Amino acid sequence: MAATGVMLTYEVVARYFFIRPTIWAAELSQLCLIWGCLLSMAYLLTLRRHITVNAVTTLLPQPAQRFCAFIALTVVVAFSSIVAFWGYDIFHDSFVRGRTTGSLLNLPVWIAEASVPIGFGLLAVQGVVELIGLRGSGTTSLGATHE
Repeated sequence: MAATGVMLTYEVVARYFFIRPTIWAAELSQLCLIWGCLLSMAYLLTLRRHITVNAVTTLLPQPAQRFCAFIALTVVVAFSSIVAFWGYDIFHDSFVRGRTTGSLLNLPVWIAEASVPIGFGLLAVQGVVELIGLRGSGTTSLGATHE
């Protein structure tokens, strides 16, 4: 995220103060944002920092809360696995066909598309790890501890 901020700041300064826009800053900053967001999903699951709506589940007894967390993690694993599977298919197709962005930088599209199967694959694996850990822990919520 810091690299994105630096690149976009450089682009603004180059464009507006020196009237010399870059051909790389916007596209590379988008790549950083895409990769940063998708790679962080699994780590954020570990930290319990994903957005959760637990207004009703916190009113339930602890075994029911644990069951709700189990269901939520199961859905996360299933959804992430499906996205990773189809994301790989899209990435592979772009890689084989040699698709590019069509911009001035003309980067291969697969560079951005590879983040989908990798990010969601990591999220699915972390979801399985959390499911295994849920059984033996006292965890009853997938939300952050400050809630």
